[in-house]
Amino acid sequence: MSSGSTETEPTLSLPKIVNNDILLLPYPRGSNVGVHERLTTVVSTKGQVILPKAIRDRRQWPSGTRLTVEDTPDGVLLRLNRVFAETSIDKVFASMPFAGAPLSIEDMNTAIAREARKHARD
Repeated sequence: MSSGSTETEPTLSLPKIVNNDILLLPYPRGSNVGVHERLTTVVSTKGQVILPKAIRDRRQWPSGTRLTVEDTPDGVLLRLNRVFAETSIDKVFASMPFAGAPLSIEDMNTAIAREARKHARD
């Protein structure tokens, strides 16, 4: 490259995590990524969309994975469903009451160790 050239090498920008759900992997600046290189899918007559295997594998979304679909100004967003609905400690505290005398910390530690030994893998 001559010293008078204004061309620069493509630079990579770092991936960004947005809202703890989306990993944005920008293309290198200056790269010419065409539409033919992007993954595509089709909406069926039933409204079903097949996610490309590469995306399912990268996201670790096996068959049966439940996703939340959101309509955003930038397009459609798929998010992994949370296993449990958001709640507060006040709503779950004492949800399984214990009938009996309170255990000491030592008794609780003994019970935890006993269960851990039962479930330990060799």
